[in-house]
Amino acid sequence: MNGQRLSTRREGAALVVTLERAPVNAVDDRLLVELDEAIDLAEADQKVCVLHLRSAHKVFCAGADLDLMRSSIATPEGRNRMVGVVLEMQRVFARLENLSCVTMAEIGGAALGGGFELALACDWRIAADEARVGLPEAGLGLLAAAGGTQRLTQLVGVGVARRLILGSETVTGQEALRLGLVQWSLPRAGLAEAARALAERCGSLPRHTLAETKRCIALAAASRGDGFAAEIAATRRLYDHPETRRRVSSFLDKSTPTPKEKS
Repeated sequence: MNGQRLSTRREGAALVVTLERAPVNAVDDRLLVELDEAIDLAEADQKVCVLHLRSAHKVFCAGADLDLMRSSIATPEGRNRMVGVVLEMQRVFARLENLSCVTMAEIGGAALGGGFELALACDWRIAADEARVGLPEAGLGLLAAAGGTQRLTQLVGVGVARRLILGSETVTGQEALRLGLVQWSLPRAGLAEAARALAERCGSLPRHTLAETKRCIALAAASRGDGFAAEIAATRRLYDHPETRRRVSSFLDKSTPTPKEKS
């Protein structure tokens, strides 16, 4: 549970942020702290034109930390802690969304739940054809409360958002491209090189131009209302519902490795 969750390095005008928390980059408090610090680096360095988010593992990010959920779901105090983590995810993801440089998620494998919410906060999403993305929280009696219901609906419209979120559906990178969830999809073998090429192309543009353009695009899409607050209020109610706790506990029990699997 200890150790570094991500690393950063400069590649030209790009700050490459690599998620390194084996095996699936589960989101916990520490990962959010380190991501917040990486955003600080990108914000402070005016020579950074792209924040390039990627994974060191096959999975991009599988969402919430299962051990944290397991230790928290049974008590009111624990459930309040989980709501606090989701609130922090909202805050950090909003910082990522509002960065004055371009942000890009390179999705080589599964990006599910909070992991896809992280990708949705980026300006660009480039995915492997073989990747799977989605917001399947409804299957656990929960909802995508780290901005997922808001950003996905804004991105692809009410109809597709209802299909994916209410149906607890995940799709391939190819289908994600067709539905507008990502802007590029290509075979995994060429993904890293294609992402680097995009970062290089964007890195040739002035940062101040990117920042002003992002502000104008954000203004065009700014009819959110209080949807983010509604996500948190709904999450509190759902964590307190017995059926949600039953579904989450059942899922966590199935996710516990057997002794043979642990070895």
